[in-house]
Amino acid sequence: MTSSPIAPPRRRTLALAALLTATLATTAPGTTADARSADRSLLQRDADAITALGVTGVQARLSAAGRPDLTATSGVADLTGRQPVRPDGYFRIASVTKAFVATVTLQLVGERRLSLDDPVERWLPGVVAGNGNDGRAITVRQLLQHTSGLHDDYPDYTSAADFQQHRYDTYTPEQLVARAMRHRPDFPPGTAWGYSNTDYVLLGMIIQRVTGDSWHQQVRDRIVRPLGLDHTFWPGTSPALPQPHAETYQRFAPGEPFVDVTEQVGSGTNGEAGLVSTTADLDAFFRALLGGRLLAPAQLAELEGTVPVSPDFAQLMPGARDGLGLFSRPLSCGGVYWGHEGGDAGWITGDGVTADGRRSVTVSLSGVQAATPADVRRVEDAETRLVDHALCATR
Repeated sequence: MTSSPIAPPRRRTLALAALLTATLATTAPGTTADARSADRSLLQRDADAITALGVTGVQARLSAAGRPDLTATSGVADLTGRQPVRPDGYFRIASVTKAFVATVTLQLVGERRLSLDDPVERWLPGVVAGNGNDGRAITVRQLLQHTSGLHDDYPDYTSAADFQQHRYDTYTPEQLVARAMRHRPDFPPGTAWGYSNTDYVLLGMIIQRVTGDSWHQQVRDRIVRPLGLDHTFWPGTSPALPQPHAETYQRFAPGEPFVDVTEQVGSGTNGEAGLVSTTADLDAFFRALLGGRLLAPAQLAELEGTVPVSPDFAQLMPGARDGLGLFSRPLSCGGVYWGHEGGDAGWITGDGVTADGRRSVTVSLSGVQAATPADVRRVEDAETRLVDHALCATR
């Protein structure tokens, strides 16, 4: 077959048209370049507003489909050398880990290896029992959605001396669940909502029972490796973070000096917390999750079925509703976004992703100091504004 004589000119015409379009997009007033500059400036202002509240350091990243990431940093990475915060620093993501555990759980549901209606007793016989706790009455769905009623009794540092003495202590999931079983349920299963780390410790144990692998191995094999999240990992009992990272600080009582609490193991290594990551990796994870690349449509729909949170929790996260491992929050520009916060020992991680998975933002706060509930609310509000502005700006 001979080629058409008009094909080459047509290809050249299309190429010239594409070049002209690209040139106009980068030079005309009110264009994408201007919008990106405005987005970057807004992200920086919101990061600065957080450090103005006394937070030591902030790094934030906005990712959007088909566009280079925007980053902003504010404050310092350490109070000694006062080095700048790095935009690619590692941090402990704390309870954001729950979103990873929930995703693995829902993948197992999609594979018919597990059911959301399975009672805990089916997989962990005799583990949830005593003082009115009954694994026969609690389902996997209720664990995912914090409607189990199970109490939290978590080890915590009460003073600087207590931190120095116990920061390398480790706990098995069985030990943490046993602590919870010393208490009566906070409410009968399915009748109310109450945030419980114990729920996700049990989910980690169930994942191991179903698969024969630990929850973090399943997270690595099912999420981290397929998505190429090269900076997300479970540190196990190592108290150190890889470089680069910011130091984080805690003041255990008003008027006391800052304590560097960066190096610790802590109790959060059993499905309820424990992963280390970066803003780039978390943005990639949340965009993949809401974009439908990790869950089948049926399981993603289950994740997005929400219930109201408790009134005290709603004070910190106005408008929040809890799905299966993610919270939905209203956007000021309309619709909702999805995410899961994490906080531990001076760290706070905030994140959000649009419902279509095309735009995601993650912010890491280090050295958060909040002496009163009002202080906590101010920091939470500033973090929420950053997420909302980033997801709404020039969408």
